[in-house]
Amino acid sequence: MTEHSKDNEQQESVLTFPCEFPVKAMGKSGEDFDAKVVSIIRQHVDDIKEGAVTTNTSKGGKYTSVTVMITATSKQQLDKIYQSLNDDSDIVMTL
Repeated sequence: MTEHSKDNEQQESVLTFPCEFPVKAMGKSGEDFDAKVVSIIRQHVDDIKEGAVTTNTSKGGKYTSVTVMITATSKQQLDKIYQSLNDDSDIVMTL
């Protein structure tokens, strides 16, 4: 990576790494939706701490949102996490 590339990357990101970062995914409620989201994130994160996962069900019960608090190490890591989540057909939205 050139110095110019590093400068551009730093300017693009307002985050300072490493940092605590909430990754949120939403999809149709199902028995293992939360486990699937955590499994996908684990592919890119070394350690997910106890209590880092919260789950909420929509008012009608049709959708579930899963938030996983991670220690993000780089913008590239976050990009890979979101790409993997968005590639999964059960996940309808990520934040």
